[in-house]
Amino acid sequence: MLKPLGDRVILEVQEEEEQTVGGIVLASNAKEKPQTGKVVAVGAGRVLDNGEKSVPEVQTGDSVIYDKYAGTEVTYDGEKYLVVRANDIIAVVE
Repeated sequence: MLKPLGDRVILEVQEEEEQTVGGIVLASNAKEKPQTGKVVAVGAGRVLDNGEKSVPEVQTGDSVIYDKYAGTEVTYDGEKYLVVRANDIIAVVE
C-alpha cells in the first residue's frame, strides 16, 4: 500500500452515479469532480518551525469532504487514489 509522507493523506474517491429527473445517466466527464472520499492512509504530520509535529486530524476510515481542485490523482495496483494535504480536507462526515 502507499504510505503518505508529512501531512499528506491518501483518499479513495467516492464517485456516485448521477441520474437526471428524466432517468438519463450522466457520463463521468459531464459531472463535476466529486468532493467526498474515504481516508485510506494518513502521513505522520508536518514538522512545525519549533520542531514539533502537527498531526493530521483525520484517521484511516474517515469519510471526508475536500477542496474541489485539491490533490494529485495516482493509480496504484489498478485503483485510483487522490493524495491531498491535510489542510485541503475541510470536513469529516459523521
